[in-house]
Amino acid sequence: MLRDVSAHLTVDVTSRATLALAVAVATGHDADESLTVTVDGSPVTVREVADAHGTRLHVLDADPGEVVVDYRATVRGRLDAPGADEGDRLRALRPSRYCESDALAPTARAEFAGLSGADLLGAVSSWVGTRLAYVPGSSLPTDGALRTLLARQGVCRDYAHLVVALLRALDVPARLVAVYAPGLDPMDFHAVAEAWVDGAWRVVDATTLAPRGTLVRIATGRDAADTAFLSVYDGLATLREVAVSAVVDVLPDDDVRTLVTLG
Repeated sequence: MLRDVSAHLTVDVTSRATLALAVAVATGHDADESLTVTVDGSPVTVREVADAHGTRLHVLDADPGEVVVDYRATVRGRLDAPGADEGDRLRALRPSRYCESDALAPTARAEFAGLSGADLLGAVSSWVGTRLAYVPGSSLPTDGALRTLLARQGVCRDYAHLVVALLRALDVPARLVAVYAPGLDPMDFHAVAEAWVDGAWRVVDATTLAPRGTLVRIATGRDAADTAFLSVYDGLATLREVAVSAVVDVLPDDDVRTLVTLG
């Protein structure tokens, strides 16, 4: 499998700020890549910071001006399925800012009683996918899984948060992953869930907007608070433009009832 991915960001910095970018493919991929960052047309140096689960952050201290980020990578083959120690699995069971699994426990137990393994993941994916409408711009950056369920609409991160919360409520370790998604339409950064089932992290994407077997991991964490493609600290900055591309040499079929690992 050969996948080509890219991201272009334009950010207006109005007061000196620290920017943390999560646009590079996660560690371990066999990839040829390039990253350029400019401020008002002049190249600047960024520092790479290793985050959890292979996430790579690129950090820069930007003076006021126009910051332009261009990232490209050609990814060959697929990664082996990542493992998880007991600490990883326990952390992936806790309620988090956007995944209020404690509040959704009664709903999860009523809807999915008696299910486990691949049957449970397929049922949760289908349940969320049929309960929500995919409506760009319908949710706020502060919306969590509970609000998403009440609103019955959202975008990919909202679908993923609800999946994660329901699975955690059923004592299945689950987490959020930001990915490049060949086949996605409209193209953008994408968010999916991962659940620890049968000794591996399995992908759940209730939007069914892209084949899970093509996804390329960028950032992994408890929820969107850990996986944003741009974070701004100690200053002010506004995202003005974002363009994402992801293509694969062969676009496979997908079936939500099949266990798939992200590689």
